[in-house]
Parts: sequence; C-alpha cells; structure tokens
Amino acid sequence: MRPENQSKVSKFLLLGVPIPSEQQGMFFALFLGMYPTMVVGNLLIILLIRLDSCLHTLMYFFLSHWPSLMSPLAFTDISFSSIIVPRMLINMCSQDQSIPNVACISQVYFINFSCTYGFLLAVMTCDRYVAICHPLHYTTIMRGELCIILVAGSWFSSCGHALLHTLLVDYNMRRENQSSVSEFILLGVPIPVEQQGLFFALFLGMYLSTVLGNLLIILLIRLDSRLHTPMYFFLSHLAFTDVSFSSVTVPKMLLNMHTQHLSISYPGCISQMYFYLFLGCVDSLLLAVMAYDRYVAICHPLHYTTIMKEGPCVLLVAGSWILSCGSALLHTLLLVQVSFCADNIIPHFFCSLSILLRVSCSNTSLHELVIFTAGGATVIFPLSGILVSYGHIGVTILKVPSTKGICKALSTCGSHLSVVSLFYGTIIALYFSSSSSNSNDKDMIVSLMYTVVTPMLNPFIYSLRNRDMKLALGILFRNNILFAK
Repeated sequence: MRPENQSKVSKFLLLGVPIPSEQQGMFFALFLGMYPTMVVGNLLIILLIRLDSCLHTLMYFFLSHWPSLMSPLAFTDISFSSIIVPRMLINMCSQDQSIPNVACISQVYFINFSCTYGFLLAVMTCDRYVAICHPLHYTTIMRGELCIILVAGSWFSSCGHALLHTLLVDYNMRRENQSSVSEFILLGVPIPVEQQGLFFALFLGMYLSTVLGNLLIILLIRLDSRLHTPMYFFLSHLAFTDVSFSSVTVPKMLLNMHTQHLSISYPGCISQMYFYLFLGCVDSLLLAVMAYDRYVAICHPLHYTTIMKEGPCVLLVAGSWILSCGSALLHTLLLVQVSFCADNIIPHFFCSLSILLRVSCSNTSLHELVIFTAGGATVIFPLSGILVSYGHIGVTILKVPSTKGICKALSTCGSHLSVVSLFYGTIIALYFSSSSSNSNDKDMIVSLMYTVVTPMLNPFIYSLRNRDMKLALGILFRNNILFAK
C-alpha cells in the first residue's frame, strides 16, 4: 500500500506499563476488575438519574453528562476508558505491543477529547454558583435551553480542540517525510482577470446575505415565544449549520480572489475538508429530522406533543451532530494516511475529498470504498427517511381529501420540501457531473450552488413561504421602529 513512501511508519510499539513479568498476571486481574467496576458504576449513575424523577434537576443533568462527554461516539464514560484500557489489557495478555498508525492517531484524537471534563466541571461550578448565590432566579437563569447549549458547547469545543491536536501530531509526523507536501494550491473558480472584481462583489454579497438571513431566522425563533416549537427548534439548528457550512469555504475563496495568494497549508486543507463533510452531513440529517417532525404533526396530530417532547428533540439534534462528527472523522483519519508527492495543485476553490484523493500518489481503493459505503449512507438513509415521511403524509392527506387539508399540509411542508429539493438536487447533480467527462468545471459550478447559493436561499424560502416567520418578522421590525421613536 505504501511502496512510494518508505520513510513513513505503518505502526507503533506501545511499551505499556513497566511491570515485572512475574507480576503481569496480578496487575492484569487488577486492571480487568477496575474496568468493569467503572463501566457498571457510571451506568448505574446515569440509570438512577434517568429513572428517579427526584433527580431530574439541572445539577444531576450535568452530573449525568459529566462522566459521559469524554468521547464523541457515546454518552458514557465507558467510551473514554475503552479507548485505552482494553488495548492495554490485550497488550499485557498477548505481549503484542504493536498498534496501527490509524489506530494510534484515532487514540490521540479521543484522548484529547477528554478536555470535556474541564468544560463540564466549569459548567457544574456555574450551576452551583447560581443555585447558592441566586436561588430565587435559579429556574429562570438555568433554563433547559441554556443547559443544552452549555453541554453542546462542551462537546463542540472539545471536538475542535482534539481535531487541532490530531492534525498537528499528524503534521509533525509528516515533516520528516520529504515525499509529502506541506501546502496545496487552490486554483479557485476559473474567472477571467477582468471579471475578478465583479465576481468578488457578487460572492461577498451572497455570503453576507447567507450569514445575515440565517442569523435573523435564529434571532426570530429565540425572541418570539410562538416559535418555540420543535419545528422551529430544528430550523434554528439548520440555519446555524448553513452559516457554518458557508463559512468553511467562502471566506477562503474570497481571500484568494482578492489577494491572489492561492496556497493553503496542509493542516488548513485537512481542517477545511473535515468541517465541510461534518456540516454537510449535519444538514442532511437535520432535513430528515424535520421531515419526521412534519410526519408526526400531520399523521399523528393528537400525539404530537407527547412524541416530540423536548428530550427526544434534543436527542435527534445531538444524534445528528454526533453521527456527522464520526462520519467526517472517519474520512479525515483515512485521508491523513495518504501521501502527496509533487502534485499539490487542487483545481477547485476548496479542499474537496474526492480531488485530494485524485491528486494523491497512494493507493486510494480503501478510501473510495469508505466513501461509497459510509459517505453514501449519510445521503441515502436521510433521503430515504424524508421520502418515507412524505409518502405517509401524502397517504394521510389522500384518505381525507379536502382543499383545506391540502392547503394546510402545503403551508406546513412547503418550505421544507423546497429546501430538500434544493439540497438533494445539487447533490444528485454533483454526483452525475463527477461521473461525466470534463467534470472539473461542472463539479465547481454545482459545488458553488451547494455551498453558496442554497444556504443563501434557505432564509428567503422559510421567511416568504411561512406565515409564522413573516408574522414574527413584522413584529420585530414594528417593535424596533417604536423603540427608535
């Protein structure tokens, strides 16, 4: 797999705990006993908090997350310990001390994710401060939304911290490898020199519209109590994702157009690819979650408030973020094992995974298989969920056909259907353009639609086609005008 790069190691040796050979069995039994105790103990804490209604307080909400947010792949402390302890036990038992390169880098990532402990300890301290120093305002300050934001912020901050250290470790491992490039050249959008200023202003205007439009949606949902429903809760996360998604690629593209400095460092390129995959996957899963919400609202209206409670809604959103993080991390960890030789030119305006694999000088058959399976699953499963949800919605409407019912369904689902059509339409177009001849220009055009145009149009679709959003917008502007007077 690596004949072109003999200087890069494929595995490491873990020397383990320095224990005399005659005491290996005793320490193996000791660590093996401590590991199940940790697993059972943490599961018992979480189970007690979930089952006992007396413990459904904010302090125990944080406590239930405190042992869990050590790994982005699970909600329990078991995941973090499982990164280290089972491997150590296997090494002690089998005396096979080798660990593959990919596994070593993965272990580095998840160990650095342990900074979640620090964040959550600070959050729990803040919670105790409010409870003791401001007891009368405790319920108003430490609301459910704020607690969710604090816990989610701990997750995402730890994710970014771990990714930064992982990329730096990989970069330092590659410094001695002279066959690997340290930067890439992004050729950008093929625009004639005399039209650079026009297109720069156009893309800058579209990006600012995306940011302001989506932030306005989030602001309206936060300020208007009538929009505090599951549908708008999911919409606020979709708007935040759209802002972040555009911010991954567009500012770098604008900077390159303005300065003509086309280079991007290797860590910067890998980071851009990671967040592009991560946020694109979140978009796809959130659209599926919103389709399920519409299905419950139309097909099971009497049970809507019991099914779409705050807890399940938070779990659906958190699951979308965590699954997307895992999917993007899988592709990233595989990519950092790829070698790049003399060819460091990327004919695109951002670091695309498919193009990076195309310009590499390694065997990429495994990566293509992962893209086909894991990458395809992140598109096919959400799209299938959307189609099934709207299939049931259509059957429900046809059972009792009425003009009023059809109009109500269209007003409820019209905006979401428009966004789904834009999102998956560009993905399908991207797939077919990539498989055709002379695909670079077509791929770039479709990518511009996907990363620039679609996130910009989403706020207009939801504000123009949604009566509640238009009403909230009118109230906001009217209040601002009265306040100004």
